[in-house]
Amino acid sequence: MTAAEVSPRSALADITIPTSTLSSDPLIALIATIAPPYQTKVTISKKKNESLSLTIGPDTLTHRNAILRSLCGVGLHNALDSLGSSPLLFLGGHSASSFAGASPVSALAMAGISSWMSVASSIREGSADDVSTLIGQLNGYFVTRSFVVPSAAPTLADLDLYLAIVSKVSGEALESIAGSSVNTRRWLEQCGATLEELMVVAAKNAEFSKIPAVEIPKGLNPKPRPLPLFFYGDEDESVVAAAASAVASATAAAPSEKKGKGAGDKPAGAPGGGGGVTDEQKKAAAEKRAKKAAEKATKKKDQPKANKGGAAPAAELNVSALDIRVGKIVKAWEHESSEKLYCEEVDLGEESGPRKIASGLRAFYKLDEMQNRMVLVLCNLKARNLGGFPSHGMVLCASNADHTAVELAVPPEGAKIGERISFEGYEGEPEAENKVAKKKIFDKLSPDLKTDGNGEVVWKGVKGLTSAGVCKAVNGMANAQVS
Repeated sequence: MTAAEVSPRSALADITIPTSTLSSDPLIALIATIAPPYQTKVTISKKKNESLSLTIGPDTLTHRNAILRSLCGVGLHNALDSLGSSPLLFLGGHSASSFAGASPVSALAMAGISSWMSVASSIREGSADDVSTLIGQLNGYFVTRSFVVPSAAPTLADLDLYLAIVSKVSGEALESIAGSSVNTRRWLEQCGATLEELMVVAAKNAEFSKIPAVEIPKGLNPKPRPLPLFFYGDEDESVVAAAASAVASATAAAPSEKKGKGAGDKPAGAPGGGGGVTDEQKKAAAEKRAKKAAEKATKKKDQPKANKGGAAPAAELNVSALDIRVGKIVKAWEHESSEKLYCEEVDLGEESGPRKIASGLRAFYKLDEMQNRMVLVLCNLKARNLGGFPSHGMVLCASNADHTAVELAVPPEGAKIGERISFEGYEGEPEAENKVAKKKIFDKLSPDLKTDGNGEVVWKGVKGLTSAGVCKAVNGMANAQVS
């Protein structure tokens, strides 16, 4: 029996998907394919003026995010959010529990899913630079979380955000942006693996629908991780060192094996077929360890002693690498093609004249509130195009964790245009623009750039100063991130 024979009279939901949506929105296609065929009627429309819609009883939804949440939740009686009936709890199992105040945690999780899907929509409408900023923010967010809302696996919001990211930046470019952001990398790899599993399920359901297989841009290449080694604590040190050396050798040899090594070949220094550590390996490991210890001792002896004042090593990265200066917005106007951006000319006291900078502040400030504003500007950023507008620098703002409240970071009254913000104890010349970009210096330093309990700008608790006093969030937003 085909879907065409059963869907008209038994379907709970009737979804109309334009062909243009199928090709541009893999999540819609995936959910529609995975949805129970006896509960869902899918109509693929080739009409030019047809729009995405979902009809359930007398109600019709036309907003894409609302349609997805309905299909994954109450629209199909939680069939896609229940164990046993779905390959994934698309709403984290929170849909049924969130009604009638049964679970405040689930109610908050459902609200979080809606909010994060709005973030995904913003990423799809933005630029690749927005992805770089988001990945840095997510790395801090995922320090204490596995996914965007409380769940044992990725939810609809995770998958939507992931697909929004890879639609802008994928493959090697995504690898470069993710860099050493270990928490974001873990999340990206998990979402990618989950989507691969769902595509297998969708392929099995293909006989019940006319929806073609979805294509998803390439995400990260999961890095090989050797299995952990366990010890009881009473082993000889040479045994521990030799075992660790063997694992390191095997991991290093993995790329060359992919290039055509025979199945019978073994990496140099790897243990034999029985997996044990030979006497020769124990001896070699012990000698290597002794040699390293001697080199370390010699190196330590040759190093000059630290200054009595306890000055940090010259190579230690700190806020002095950032060139934050006092500026004045002399002209601001709305970006012609972006609903989020203001375009500004900012006087920084430079001989070349005011800089052009784009800022995503239209949701938080009216246009007349932007005119003649004194602001703080991060100056040593490379110029880049934001929506086609050449932006050279960043107007700094304080914001809360979910970026729903934003305030301009401002100098005190009487501060001079162009003067650099200083942080006591962190003196030094700012890094060059190309180095800031290449080494991701701002991403490394920005987690400690905040406002304190009084709304004053600090880096690791040290206040940002001008000749006229302390910089702050304009309305005193306390304990906020500054970026």
